[in-house]
Amino acid sequence: MPHLVILYTPNLDKPVADGGIDMSALCRALCDAMLSVRDEQDRQVFPTGGTRVLAYPAAHYAVSDGGAAGEAAGLGGDYAFVYMNVRMGQGRSAVVHRRVGETLNACVHEWFGAQFRCRPIGVTVQIDEGHEVFDAKNSSLHPLFNKT
Repeated sequence: MPHLVILYTPNLDKPVADGGIDMSALCRALCDAMLSVRDEQDRQVFPTGGTRVLAYPAAHYAVSDGGAAGEAAGLGGDYAFVYMNVRMGQGRSAVVHRRVGETLNACVHEWFGAQFRCRPIGVTVQIDEGHEVFDAKNSSLHPLFNKT
């Protein structure tokens, strides 16, 4: 943990020149952003081997009014939406929660800034922290980064 799961409208899978997003590169940028977050003692918040970002296009979707207001505003009716949910284990401070949110939101503004200016699009960043009722971790990734 943490895991960042992205659900998005598949109209964003177009080439960047046609209003799309390079979703693989976005995932890498978000993962790197998460790994850059430091706590109050200047320690890396998330373990390198446990940080994952996954993106899934929605097979079916409906956004807002279907495009009428965008068409009327001269922005087109090809609405897009991105939902980003970070799930992290319990116990981090409010300062860390805010730093994670602000770091990810800065990445969103960098990656979607042009889209915000020229098309109807919504992007949500949400962080959930919770009590796990079962938590099993099986990984051969962590030893790659836990060398002392």
